[in-house]
This record gives sequence, C-alpha cells and structure tokens, in this order.
Amino acid sequence: MKAITNNLIYPILLLSFLGMGQEKSKVKKLKVDGDFRFRIEQDWNSRKSDGTFRDDRSRLRYRLRAGVTYQHNDWASVGARIRTGDPKKQQDPQLTLGDAFNEFGTLPIALEKAYFKAQKNGYTAWFGKNTFPYEKKNELFWSDNVYPEGIFLKKTFSIAASPIDQVSISGGHFIINTRGSSFDYDSYFQGFQITSSMWDKRWQFYPGIYLFKNIQNIPDGAATFLFDYSILHLGTSFKPFKSSPVNVEMDYYQNLENYTTNDSIPVDFKDQKKGWSLAVGYGNLKERKDWMVKVTYTHLERYAAVDFLTQNDWVRWDYSSFDSPDGRLTNLKGLEFVLGHMIGRNMSLKMKYYWVEQLVPLETVLENGQRIRLDFDIRL
Repeated sequence: MKAITNNLIYPILLLSFLGMGQEKSKVKKLKVDGDFRFRIEQDWNSRKSDGTFRDDRSRLRYRLRAGVTYQHNDWASVGARIRTGDPKKQQDPQLTLGDAFNEFGTLPIALEKAYFKAQKNGYTAWFGKNTFPYEKKNELFWSDNVYPEGIFLKKTFSIAASPIDQVSISGGHFIINTRGSSFDYDSYFQGFQITSSMWDKRWQFYPGIYLFKNIQNIPDGAATFLFDYSILHLGTSFKPFKSSPVNVEMDYYQNLENYTTNDSIPVDFKDQKKGWSLAVGYGNLKERKDWMVKVTYTHLERYAAVDFLTQNDWVRWDYSSFDSPDGRLTNLKGLEFVLGHMIGRNMSLKMKYYWVEQLVPLETVLENGQRIRLDFDIRL
C-alpha cells in the first residue's frame, strides 16, 4: 500500500499545480515543462579492487521528468518537478528496461524539486528543494541529478565599465541529513561563491568554498563515522576566439581539512584531498543541425569531493556492498569524450565514451572501467 501511495502522490501534486491554471488570469502565470531521455549503454573491462572483473553489461535506459512553475507576481514564483527513478538513488534518475519492476509493473516516481523563489533588483533567493545554485561546467563535483534542500541567496551587480560585464555573490545553507536536534548536529553544507564575467561573457571566473559538516563516510545509513570537508574551488571558462565556438574549461579543488589525526581514515587516503579537470570543446547544441564535440580529463582524489553527491556517469563503482545504490565517484583519473548533434527542434543525440582508472587501490589492485553511451533527448 505504501508503494502505491508513493507512486500516486507526486502525479496528484503535479495535477494540483495544473489545476491552478484553470482560471484565465492564472493560465498565463503557469509554465509547464518536461523532458524524456532514452539511453543505450555498454560497459566493459571493469576491474574490481580484488583483481577480478565485473561482467560486461548492456543496458537500455530511460528517464521522464515533468515540472510546473507558477509565477505569482513579478518577483515571486513557486515550482515543483517529478521524475522517474529510484528515490534512494539521488545521483541517477534513469531506469533500466526490465530491471525487476514486477513484470511490466508500475515505475518508481520521486519529487525532485519543490521550492519558493524570489527575484528583484538583482537579488535572487529561494528556499526548499531546487537545482544546485552555484556556477559549474561539469558534474565532477556535484551531479546535475542531486537537488539540495535549504536556503540560497545571490546578489548580482551589473557593471557598465568594460571589460567586466557583471559580478555575483552567492551563499546558502543546505541540510543533507537532520539529526532531530540543533542545527549544529545536522549533516549539512554551506556554499559561498563569487562569479564574474568579462568581454561579453567570453571569460568567466567562479571561485568558491564549500563547507561540509558531519558527513557520513558511507551513505544510506551504513556510516561508521562522521567528518568534515572544507573544499576550495577555483573554476574558469573562456572562449579564446570571438568568432569561433571553441571553449576551454578548468577546475581546481583543494580540501583544506587536516585528516592526519583522524584514525578512521586509512593512511593511504589522508592526503588525497585535491582534484582538477581540463576540458576543451567546440560547438554547441542550440539549433537544429548544430554539432558539438568535447573532451574532458580529470584527476579527482578521494576527498576532493563528496563521492556520493558527484556524477554517476563515468564508471560503475558504488556502495552496493554496504546495501546502498549510491556511487563512489572520486579517487579516479579518466577521460570523457562527447559528440553531440541536434537532430530537430529540442531533440538531440549525444554519444559519450569514458575511460577511468583508480588513483589509490582499496585492496590489492586499481579498479578501472570503460563505458560508451548513446542518449536521445527530447525537451517537451
């Protein structure tokens, strides 16, 4: 009965939002959006930490999302969005065809966004559950599928003097797990970022710092200890040529915490606290017949990011041995190659190839893996 209720509550919630638009005065204030993805995926050559290999894996996958935004007035709005996907697996909303859903039974649906937002005079604020609000160009530090819950505030300053276009200052407090006590005992993170753009947004610089407190070492209730991260991020992107769609992106991460005296962290990982990535791309996917290509290389040490909040795309490493579906996607170096094409209005194809190897072995040998994907996406 509980499963049936969970599958019904989110569509009912969405329909309730849609019902707000029945009056003519409200129809213009209501915006409905959504998207659908179908994925073909192949994994191979994935070695475990004990030296054995995972079975090669072929999967057909899909995802559906639907959301509404209600514009209450010129500065206030409310939004919500539902998606298919395992509610316990925040990094990955895709479902696999035939993956034990009771012989063509119903699908799991989860509410991924629910928020109030205000925008006025250069200020932006929201509270609830919403998209990761800080500037980033990839998912190596934070997955696009992970929606933080908390309070966020940003102030944007427009600067008329060339070459600076604008500067934004933002900060927020987000609760990962509440302990049912005072706020200090929650698992939470606080993020602070300055974003600036120059030369008609050809150059962006977005340094920030992220303070994670009382974070479990293993997600989903299997933690053996709690500890902190203090991660400094220096990110930039720029277009070297005004008339060419070439784009370069660079990120550097440094965890400022000292784990030397933390006896719960293995010696080999105490100093694994930095990461970096470099990406070069050409083209974009905006209009029909557009093409793009992008190559990203990364070196991301164990504690340069919270591994179960990062992307879940590059490799098949997870916490399944601890009865958790979440991925452990740090302690790696690797390559991502992307080729994309717009085949129609709001319709695209993307091919992605990944090669990954572990930095420090958990047991006797380094884990690795290769993966290739073909995604068909349509925005509704």
